Amino acid sequence: MKDEYEFSDAKRGAMATSKGKTRITIMLDDAVIEAARAVAESEGYGYQTVINNTLRQALLGGDKAGLLKKDITADELKNLQQKLTEALREIQRVIEPSVQP
Repeated sequence: MKDEYEFSDAKRGAMATSKGKTRITIMLDDAVIEAARAVAESEGYGYQTVINNTLRQALLGGDKAGLLKKDITADELKNLQQKLTEALREIQRVIEPSVQP
């Protein structure tokens, strides 16, 4: 091993890009992550995929399809929060069948 290395002409390695996805940092409840990891393990997907699919279903599913839009009203935001809460309850129900919502 050398005592010193020359990095003045170094370039960062290629980064894998994913069209249609954005890397973010988000704080989630420990229970949500644990539930997503358990579902992911049983289904053979990554836990981030489980979280993404759950959010997508909550945003686009049901009789209020199309909530994913730029100008969301306060009422629509409350409805979205309710749908996300229901999605979390569903994850918990799947993971721990003895837990009642």
